[in-house]
Amino acid sequence: MSQKVFSKDAEPTNVEQIDILSNIDESKSASIIGGFAGMTYTESIMSDTIKVKVSFIDSGDSLEDKSITEALPLVGQEQVRLKFSDNNENTLKVVLYVNKITPNSDRTQESMITLDLVSKEFIMNEKKRVNQRFDGKVSDHIKKLLTDSNYLGTDKTVDIEQTQNLYNFFGNNKKPLYTVTWLCNKSVSEENQTLGKNAGYFFYETSEGFFFKSVDGLLGQEPKLKLIYNETPDVNGNIPEGYDQKILNFKKDNDTHVQKKLQMGAFSTRTVLFDPFTCYYEVKAPNVSENGVEDSLTKGGKDLYLGKTFRNKEFDQEGTNEEFSRTTYFLLDKGTAPAGTTDQQLEKSGEENFEYGQIANQSVMRYNQMYSARASITIAGNFSLHAGDAIYIDSPGLKKEKTSDVDRKDGGLYIITDICHQITSEGTYTQCNLARDSFGRKPKTR
Repeated sequence: MSQKVFSKDAEPTNVEQIDILSNIDESKSASIIGGFAGMTYTESIMSDTIKVKVSFIDSGDSLEDKSITEALPLVGQEQVRLKFSDNNENTLKVVLYVNKITPNSDRTQESMITLDLVSKEFIMNEKKRVNQRFDGKVSDHIKKLLTDSNYLGTDKTVDIEQTQNLYNFFGNNKKPLYTVTWLCNKSVSEENQTLGKNAGYFFYETSEGFFFKSVDGLLGQEPKLKLIYNETPDVNGNIPEGYDQKILNFKKDNDTHVQKKLQMGAFSTRTVLFDPFTCYYEVKAPNVSENGVEDSLTKGGKDLYLGKTFRNKEFDQEGTNEEFSRTTYFLLDKGTAPAGTTDQQLEKSGEENFEYGQIANQSVMRYNQMYSARASITIAGNFSLHAGDAIYIDSPGLKKEKTSDVDRKDGGLYIITDICHQITSEGTYTQCNLARDSFGRKPKTR
């Protein structure tokens, strides 16, 4: 950032626009800024669309000497245009739609109302179905499902990290957003992942558009901000050199639950494959500590949790395919949807459509590794941050006396998995849930 963000910037933000447009009369709209009571704006890499809650006071003379609820009337699906800026002139501007209307209190002269706002695609998703066959790269399927007018037909920016693997499938009348999410664990990045060693994508929306990004692509980003947490107030502009902002509240939540991680197969998952046509049977047990798997990962920290550095070798199981903590079973996907003419389909009928042994468990393991180290922070409102961004965090090491040494275990690069901007008349705060796959602080890159 070109400008540091101080704690005082948590003061009330500038709400520039909250306009509700009537469904009946396009020329009629109502601004609720005058009755604005508060808003929460949420993005998450585990959510396919943005979610917003906005509360306002609706009085009997809000619009045309009537309440907004009556004058528009407010019934659902109304377009809502929002624009608000933090105290460093970072602006969030989105167009959302009313999904739910909740009256919180009713009096004779006014009523407190909360609106649940969602993206247009969230509502359109309920009216569209995927009812055709798809052939080719997974990333091409994602683009078609999002931009084709037969499906979501979005005009927003769509940022798709290209996949290397092909996958043919039938829509089976599923919803578009469900189908996109379903394809996430069937994807291997062309640039950031290695077939047979790691896989898995996230699909999510921010105010900047839709994103389809691999786990390793997210962890390989340069940090957008560098934050520091210490007990010294940042008055008089005393944020340490090299940092952009102070953390007001910092909570570590490292998920070091060995049994849970083993049950989920985060580091060794056995795959049992069976071909019903040839009775071919194979057992594969990819292990993150073997065959260069860990070295192929793009890690947020220095060492993978329970990887080759941290694991206790007392629990290692000797022998081929003996080191595993979870087992999955798959019938080989052969002959189900080969592409081409009838003759070409016959020729390809023995080829695998989806390579379970190379992708399925690799994505399961990668998702579970992603959340090995977690933290949550609260900072002064900063609308430049989004879900999926990387940030760099430092905090003091744990010592009896005061120290300037940083925590080299839990500090370093994290990915914002969830972000919520809380805006009220009293102040503006940004809360973030953070995650990464490893421990240990890597050097700062800038």
